[in-house]
Amino acid sequence: MKSLRFAIPLIIFIGLMLLMLKGLWQDPKLVDSPLIGKPVPDFSLPELLDPSKSVEPEQFLGEVWLLNVWGSWCPECWREHGYLEELSTRHGLTVVGINWRDETADALDMLRQAGNPYTAIGVDPETTAVLDLGVYGAPESYLIDKQGIIRFKQVGAVTPQLWNSELEVLVKRLRSEG
Repeated sequence: MKSLRFAIPLIIFIGLMLLMLKGLWQDPKLVDSPLIGKPVPDFSLPELLDPSKSVEPEQFLGEVWLLNVWGSWCPECWREHGYLEELSTRHGLTVVGINWRDETADALDMLRQAGNPYTAIGVDPETTAVLDLGVYGAPESYLIDKQGIIRFKQVGAVTPQLWNSELEVLVKRLRSEG
């Protein structure tokens, strides 16, 4: 009986450690978003290039679009930026940005240096839209259908490999749906 009294806490401890280790080894890019299949959270953000205007999801109803959270402080955002431009020009994908935790001058400087793939760029100084989206960090992107429903989430950069393996087929299917 005495050995059982010590064995039960040890078994519980080992089980908790195994769960923790599994969580540490899991790729955060593989964590499903609870927002998949749900409407993009409502937001209204000032437009980076013209703060008198706002950026809202309703503006993009009727088209398939990519919502990209980025910042000039983010090295991976710089690496992905050129490919986002290719998606918008070569593939005709509407790319909408949310500039997050950034200085306006730095964000504008990045766009001057690297080009502007965005149809619109909302600025989220209070992090409200980003929190509602469940963003872990930048870059993160959400593919949104014509009805404003999130169909895909990418944690990390959108790459040619991701486009070829998953997004291109999904975009084509979503574009063909009513």
